[in-house]
Amino acid sequence: MNLFAPTERRGLLPQWAIRLGVPGLFLVSALDASIIPLAVPGSTDLLLLWLVSHNGNPWLLASSAVAGSIVGGYTTWGIGKRGGQAALERWVPQRALNRITGWVERHPVLSIFIPPMLPPPIPLAPFLLASGALGVSRRTFLLAFSAARVLRYSLVTWLAVTYGRRMVRVWASTLQRWSTPMLWAFAALVITGLVVSLIKLRSKSGESAQAVPRKAGWRATFQ
Repeated sequence: MNLFAPTERRGLLPQWAIRLGVPGLFLVSALDASIIPLAVPGSTDLLLLWLVSHNGNPWLLASSAVAGSIVGGYTTWGIGKRGGQAALERWVPQRALNRITGWVERHPVLSIFIPPMLPPPIPLAPFLLASGALGVSRRTFLLAFSAARVLRYSLVTWLAVTYGRRMVRVWASTLQRWSTPMLWAFAALVITGLVVSLIKLRSKSGESAQAVPRKAGWRATFQ
């Protein structure tokens, strides 16, 4: 059974790229909703549009994007719930902290539903962290966040099905020539962003670990 069911006899992407696209889309969407920033804003939207317009199964791809985003968003909510105020101060820029926490306190459901619906550069992770840190329940979070992601990625998939393939047919010869290099360039950007983000995470963890001995030594000096 062919899960990808291409509508044309020849797709513009190699079949191996289409097949790798489903788990790859899941991973990108999970990272996109996590505390690890990606190099390309709206990476999930771009990859979803790309794969659907290149004859990927729209139902499978949309489901993969939604599932990955829920996993990443729930992980971010969990970090906020466990870390509390300390997690907010660590991951949310100070200039935006009061506004985000105030919005979450006044509108807990909307603060989870609206940001996932908005395009970049609207930040997502700070709202998810704040919802966990400020006590939004797991049930409320999952219902609101899942509904927002289903609506967003359903819309993106519809746009790709309705307009993407038409554009692909018009520019078929050009896209066929450059589709594979463009795919690799996109993958390189995502991987580079992930590596840089992991390095930043490691450096922050190292700074936090060094701060504790220094504080302890300062206290010991004056005891």
